Amino acid sequence: MSKTIKAFWVLFFAVAPLSASEPYGSGGTVLDTIPEQWAYTEHFNQEMPDNDAWWQTFADPVLDSLINEGVRANYDAVMALRRIEIARQQLLMARAAYMPSLDLGLGWSKSRSSGATVHGNPVQASVSDYFDVGLNMSWEIDVFGKITAKSRQKKDLYNVSKAEYAAAMVTVCANIAKTYVSLRVYQAQWKVATEHIESQKRIVGITEARMNAGLASMLDVTQARVVYYSTRATLPGLESLIHNTINSLSVLLGTYPENMYARLEKVVPLPDYRAIVPIGVPVDLLRRRPDVVAAEYNLAASASALGIAKKEFLPTLTLNGSVGTAAHKIGNLFTNSSFTYTIAPTLSWNVFSGMSRRHNAVAARQQMEMQIDNYNLTVLNAVSEVDGCISTFESAIRTIDMLGQVVEQSRKSLELSLDLYKRGLSPFNNVVNAQLDYLTNQNSLISAHGKALNAQIALYEALGGGWNSSNL
Repeated sequence: MSKTIKAFWVLFFAVAPLSASEPYGSGGTVLDTIPEQWAYTEHFNQEMPDNDAWWQTFADPVLDSLINEGVRANYDAVMALRRIEIARQQLLMARAAYMPSLDLGLGWSKSRSSGATVHGNPVQASVSDYFDVGLNMSWEIDVFGKITAKSRQKKDLYNVSKAEYAAAMVTVCANIAKTYVSLRVYQAQWKVATEHIESQKRIVGITEARMNAGLASMLDVTQARVVYYSTRATLPGLESLIHNTINSLSVLLGTYPENMYARLEKVVPLPDYRAIVPIGVPVDLLRRRPDVVAAEYNLAASASALGIAKKEFLPTLTLNGSVGTAAHKIGNLFTNSSFTYTIAPTLSWNVFSGMSRRHNAVAARQQMEMQIDNYNLTVLNAVSEVDGCISTFESAIRTIDMLGQVVEQSRKSLELSLDLYKRGLSPFNNVVNAQLDYLTNQNSLISAHGKALNAQIALYEALGGGWNSSNL
């Protein structure tokens, strides 16, 4: 169990427990049995990374520049950073309660008292007016630790905001990388389509030449043209996907699309998925996930809130005082006779409040129990996500290996069927099928390549890669 969890359990048992209904779920127990490591295959035998900028393993300068810009300009990240500052100021406000409160007053007052309210004959009404200058102080002495408990809660919430910022950064980096991979997939498919269009155009010429020579029918020509035009028809859709993906990247980078087209329109190969196979998934990587860290600090904050609720049963010691001067004439304000002061230490204790404090404490305990459940659920989801990402990545690698063989055989099938057709030994229908299979299988291989890269990115995201508390 981590040091933070141990610390707030000490706080929890330091105050007398309150009776409440039985908790549900885990029964208020923190599940802290994260698997020490995953070792499905030789691909996963992890150590803590020296450099957590996982996107650099793609060896793609364009992606590196996009992520560097995104972490500075993405609006979700910027808003998360502002929430950190808000939480920090709230922490400083809570700590300010350790200091006394001072009020400076300067005024003039005039009053008239009735002389007809006394017993017997009425007397002359009295009128008084005077100037006064005073400094009032109120200071709550933290004898019972109320201010300390509130400060501890605000510090935990401040740490939550830092973890949420780290989570936002992890998501931003992963989304930029995933969107970039999608862009390169669409561009690769567009390039394959244009290459096939050129090849199919030559085959149309072959069928037309054979028809003119009386060696083939018009049916062969129309079938060749159907394949040719159907492939050309895929280009507008791919171009639209490329355009919309660049738009999505521009939003992630907090800029307008026109600033992105020149940088991204050039078609470049997809990164090598085999060069970025992770070399480890230890428990420490999973434990630094921002949502796990945030859940842990939320649990600590709720434990502090329970401590605050219990301390409301204790008295409050306040030191009140004032010092000042008052005089009928402003020139006499600073004479010895005009000096005034009061000192009033006060111990106040609310002995009955209609059971509201007890109900508040019970609700605070249930809130803490709920945060325990949330922590346990977050850990379980984290383990499940990492396990799923590893499985997806492994499956994608095997799929790529098999599809690579399928594409190679599809290419040979097209070459053989076209050669046999030109020699008049095979019908053109075999060429049509070979063309369609070759194009489909190449696109499938590109898609599988993209899925492997996205699974790799998702694995780094599931491990909280790229950002942790040291980045802040």
